[in-house]
Amino acid sequence: MGRYVIRRLLQMIPVFIGSTFLIFFMVYALGDPVAALFGDKAPDPATVARIRKDLYLDQPLWKQYLHYMGQIFQGNFGTAFNGQPVTELMASAFPVTLRLTCVAIVIEIIVGITLGVISGLRRGRAVDTGVLVLTLVVISVPTFVTGYVVQFLLGVKWGWVRPTVSSEAGFGELLLPGLVLALVSLAYVTRLTRTSIAENNRADYVRTAVAKGLPRRRVITRHLLRNSLIPVVTFIGTDIGALMGGAIITERIFNIHGVGYQLYQGILRSNTPTVVGFVTILVIVFLLANLLVDLLYAVLDPRIRYA
Repeated sequence: MGRYVIRRLLQMIPVFIGSTFLIFFMVYALGDPVAALFGDKAPDPATVARIRKDLYLDQPLWKQYLHYMGQIFQGNFGTAFNGQPVTELMASAFPVTLRLTCVAIVIEIIVGITLGVISGLRRGRAVDTGVLVLTLVVISVPTFVTGYVVQFLLGVKWGWVRPTVSSEAGFGELLLPGLVLALVSLAYVTRLTRTSIAENNRADYVRTAVAKGLPRRRVITRHLLRNSLIPVVTFIGTDIGALMGGAIITERIFNIHGVGYQLYQGILRSNTPTVVGFVTILVIVFLLANLLVDLLYAVLDPRIRYA
């Protein structure tokens, strides 16, 4: 297992370098941070030249990237245009989004896998048809529609919950936003689990386990479910980073000042240090999530670690 982990870590290095360079290139090469800093004003050319030199923008793009990566390894992600260090924005935004993502992932795993198992074991019956129709409806409705409808009904009209989240953003307040964020992914997890369970339920090893007289619950949990979870684990692992980076709509609806909110503000104001810094961290999150998925593969099927 140790060699397997080391090999996977080494494979992450070129992916990280390539991803961060593309992000850096798209943000800095396709826009002018100095022009965005002054907005509609016409700055003095001497002032522009001094700012470019201070921000290392007078150097070729590859030198700018090497300088930026060197600063990152020292823990310096630059300074936002409002004078606040990007690391301070990260310190306030990432814990909130991490809590929101944890709530969404837990809902996604518990509800999605449970519905998928029930539907897969009853393939072709009324329960299976109902689950398929329900998940299709959830996938078809955009997140911003679901968010605003749920916020209006539960928060404004009926008053069951607060329509917006406070600055503390505790786990209790994040249950409703987490559900909204998880709904589409939950539907995909349900359908993936249902398909995998239905296919593996007809496999030879399941019939053998049943013929040996093993209890039905043990056949499902120890044999059927374990072998059916590999595609589901793949989706959930990649979905962790997607939920953290794609929570812009949900955080805007419920006024959550997390990663999505900061990215939205950074893009809106062309605040390139903020956008590049936050997306760089999200790349690391994606890579670590994929590493976790690879390790879970090896746990679910020991043959994978030797492949």
